[in-house]
Amino acid sequence: MMKYLQRIGRSLMLPVAVLPAAAILMGIGHWIDPSGWGAGSPVAAFLIKAGGSIIDNIPFLFAVGIALGMAKEKDGSAALSGLVAFLVVKTLLAPDSVAMLQGIDVAKVDPSFAKISNAFIGILSGLIASLMYNRFSHVKLPDALAFFSGKRLVPIMTSVAMLVVSVALLFVWPVVFTGLVSFGEGISKLGAVGAGIYGFLNRLLIPIGLHHALNAVFWFDTAGINDIGNFWAGKGTKGVTGMYQAGFFPVMMFGLPAAALAMYHTAKTKKKKEVASLMLAAGFASFFTGVTEPLEFSFMFVAPLLYVVHAVLMGLSLAVAALFHWTAGFTFSGGFIDFVLSSSLPLANKPYMLLVQGLVFAVIYYFLFRFLITKFNLMTPGREEDTDDDDKVSIMAGKSNDKFAVLASKIYDGLGGDANVVSVDNCTTRLRLEVKDMNAVDQKKIKATGVPGINVVGAHSIQVIVGTSVQFVADEMIKLRK
Repeated sequence: MMKYLQRIGRSLMLPVAVLPAAAILMGIGHWIDPSGWGAGSPVAAFLIKAGGSIIDNIPFLFAVGIALGMAKEKDGSAALSGLVAFLVVKTLLAPDSVAMLQGIDVAKVDPSFAKISNAFIGILSGLIASLMYNRFSHVKLPDALAFFSGKRLVPIMTSVAMLVVSVALLFVWPVVFTGLVSFGEGISKLGAVGAGIYGFLNRLLIPIGLHHALNAVFWFDTAGINDIGNFWAGKGTKGVTGMYQAGFFPVMMFGLPAAALAMYHTAKTKKKKEVASLMLAAGFASFFTGVTEPLEFSFMFVAPLLYVVHAVLMGLSLAVAALFHWTAGFTFSGGFIDFVLSSSLPLANKPYMLLVQGLVFAVIYYFLFRFLITKFNLMTPGREEDTDDDDKVSIMAGKSNDKFAVLASKIYDGLGGDANVVSVDNCTTRLRLEVKDMNAVDQKKIKATGVPGINVVGAHSIQVIVGTSVQFVADEMIKLRK
């Protein structure tokens, strides 16, 4: 079950990767016309509407992305089926349709159906479509119906399946929606404390990939909070809307890079050069793009105490930003790019104070991490037991293609090569691998390549955290299997 949920998290990365495009378009539009939302400039209106076309259709993106990511083969018919699935349930459970099905006036329809077009339903549609693809994509029908065999059959069976799902949701969705709204309202009523609880849980759930489910409640229009959508659309209260995003900026732009500096300073002298390369790359990714996995996974499992402290500090950061009503927003993550793009939006409130807060958190992260590492002799990068230096490979030297090929070869060899590797896949920053025998995996050999971390998630599943260049490493590794 856990493996399945992690695959969902990985599949969400494809549609989420589209969101920065919306941030760029809307950010430039608001720079041109910061107060009129395009009313005073056709160019600004064009850019803002173009970005809104992505933000406003997140459920469609999730349906297509999940269907493609969860299918056994990355095929266009799976993506098309995800779209079909969402369109069926969106149409059948629209308030007008529900009123007709129940024989009541549309005004008396349960209000939950007005929110049927949401990220949660998009994800569910994608999952159903992927199941239909995996089951029917190779089915051969009788000659008279041969045209509809195989992949052409998938969208058809998906639409049939969604008829059944829609009937079930007719009764189940109001209950689910009420539960999600109650949870979201319960947290939101706590104000700054609620934002802090959310921030703490967001980080705590990352190792198992379930933070996406939590994010859907607060960031998207699953339970009516829609913090990202409302912030970028200018719908809400200045200083309040954006409270589930703002606190990420001080940690991602300042806190985690400071933690990286602390880990560098506490590394063994002879390993400082190696650790410097890792921490510089991971720290820059966290600051500039808000991609924190390379840095977090470098200490998540080797020093879990630090990760719990990091989760607490993340919660504290969100609570502080919410308490003082400092807001900024993101469409991808809390890095420099999104900070700059969102700072000119109408609902951004004293965003510069998040930079001040970030400097304070940088000091806290640095000294707290350094104290805990030295006090408890935590095995952060560069403090582990010595290994054979001859096995190490510099992944920063040489041409890019050569670098990725060498890294892929070393990792593949550490996994046990062709005799042990079953499948190779990747998400935003991690290689996701299936092996026959976990005992045949040489983790020391893999770690000697300088990767930020390794995560064993099952008897046959292992993840290697590479960083934002993971796709190129995965591509080279797939070549080795041919």
